[in-house]
Amino acid sequence: MTTAREIMTPSPRCIGENDSLRIAASVMADLGVGALPICGEDSRLKGMLTDRDIVVDAIAMGMDPETTPAAALAKGTPVYVSADDDVSVAMDLMSENQVRRLPVIEDHLLVGIVSQADVALSLSAAATGKTVENISR
Repeated sequence: MTTAREIMTPSPRCIGENDSLRIAASVMADLGVGALPICGEDSRLKGMLTDRDIVVDAIAMGMDPETTPAAALAKGTPVYVSADDDVSVAMDLMSENQVRRLPVIEDHLLVGIVSQADVALSLSAAATGKTVENISR
């Protein structure tokens, strides 16, 4: 059994729930990523924020990126996988929720992210293809 922990990218950078969207965009640019987990003051996962969320859900709707906190775009309950879950659980969650990045939790804290790239680098071409197809439908 391959676990989420074995394929995840460890120690992801969080954006604070009270940090502005401009700060989030700057961190994304510095890291060369298109998404960041949103973490609360309690260090727990509050959601995920993508570059698309910032542009389409905030700026296009007239929100000020300097004053709008990241938490304003954290919608619903975050989808995540436990670190010791089988990677098939992660792939199923990614497919069901059509997400390209899945937070990995251990003891209620964020410890990693499983991305499409992690799946592609770690699993068979057939498994990767099926997951990508399901996410992209």
